[in-house]
Amino acid sequence: MRLTDDIMYQAIVSKDTSFEGVFFTAVKTTGIFCRPSCTARKPKKENVEFFHSAKECILKGYRPCKICKPIEKLNETPPEIKKLMESLNTDPSAKFKDNDLRKAGMEPSQVRRWFLKNHGITFQAYQRMLRINTAFKKLQEGASVTHTAFDSGFESISGFAETFKSIFGVSPKRGKEQKLIDLKRLETPLGTMIACAVGEGVCLLEFSDRKMLETELKDLAKRINATIVQGQNKHFELLETQLKEYFDGKRKVFNVPLFTPGTDFQKMVWAELQTIPFGKTRSYLEQAKAIRKPDSVRAVANANGMNRIAILIPCHRVIGSDGNLTGYGGGLWRKQYLLDLEKRHDH
Repeated sequence: MRLTDDIMYQAIVSKDTSFEGVFFTAVKTTGIFCRPSCTARKPKKENVEFFHSAKECILKGYRPCKICKPIEKLNETPPEIKKLMESLNTDPSAKFKDNDLRKAGMEPSQVRRWFLKNHGITFQAYQRMLRINTAFKKLQEGASVTHTAFDSGFESISGFAETFKSIFGVSPKRGKEQKLIDLKRLETPLGTMIACAVGEGVCLLEFSDRKMLETELKDLAKRINATIVQGQNKHFELLETQLKEYFDGKRKVFNVPLFTPGTDFQKMVWAELQTIPFGKTRSYLEQAKAIRKPDSVRAVANANGMNRIAILIPCHRVIGSDGNLTGYGGGLWRKQYLLDLEKRHDH
């Protein structure tokens, strides 16, 4: 179903939470933009325009609504979707079809649209990916190929082997030798972020529209000889909790375990970044002096640019010597937002 202005307007009239994060409503007469489920009085249709991101609204000069707070409380997972995902995590071999969704009171097209927006794939593709990723982990834990195939909902070992190899590039037997990097999409007030984690900790946190993201993912996988799959990781829950607290102004320091493979120099620069206090900034020269390499300003800047863990390793707190904002992988508008956020809550 194509997302038309009529559908979006009807969604805001009915305060439909299933459209959270799919679009934003901007009111021309007030200069304010809202979430689809905002409880404020609804404007006339001719006074409304729709955008796909908060960034677009801000760049067009709209201010966030004080009632629904579209910047601070973006794209919460609707309760029915949350319940659906919990069912799948409990039993990844379960297969929900359109009729099953309707029986549960959900419209298949809306479920599909939510998964496309938040995970980049349809709900059916998400189910298949979850099954094969769960199978990958079971093999790594020592389960047999036969038991894993049938426990994961596959009807034949050959079909399982073919699917496994098409995704991971190796047979199920060789899958036991592969290291695994879990990947998850997270929603934040500044847009979708991609998180990756291994057993040791979070190894990547980047905005999904970062131009270097694909290169970073490939480099990370190659550096630790691992396969990246979409799936759960023990560090994701803490990461999401602390990120939310940070954006709510309730957290200044993170203690999520991190895993940062890189050169000795890069690791030194990244460690020094984590010493910059919340709400404060430092120039590249000051950062170079802090690691006792005052002649390595450019090398420090390059190492900052190679930081794969945004926000937690706060390269956004490094600015030019003249006080101006300089390059940031997530975009200067996000850098400004993060600095303003910290300034507001630095007390």
